Amino acid sequence: MHSENAAILKSLVSVAWADGDYGAQEREMVDALLVAFDATEEQAKDIRAYAETKRTLEDVPIEELSADDLRVLIQHAVLLTFIDGTQDDKERTFVVELARYVGIPEAESKELIAAAEQRAKRNLRLL
Repeated sequence: MHSENAAILKSLVSVAWADGDYGAQEREMVDALLVAFDATEEQAKDIRAYAETKRTLEDVPIEELSADDLRVLIQHAVLLTFIDGTQDDKERTFVVELARYVGIPEAESKELIAAAEQRAKRNLRLL
């Protein structure tokens, strides 16, 4: 797995904890991304162990992510917030704060988040 993908996964762990619970569905999505990102067993073990501790915005490794990676992160973050079928206010607020925290301009982040939310809602049955 490339280092930027590991950084995206670590960032998504923070998103998974946004509502205060790192539940089974969030774990399944992290596991699916580990497979998609071609993580080794050791890398997967490290990410799973990392995820067991509650993470916050301050745990997002911004310095390891390019501008493009940050936009991918926001899109994945939105999808993750819908993993249990609904996006609650804490999760939505977290994504907005994440976009601000990583330095995506507000106008761009609004469009990026809105497009990702529409895509997630259209594909809820696949989650």
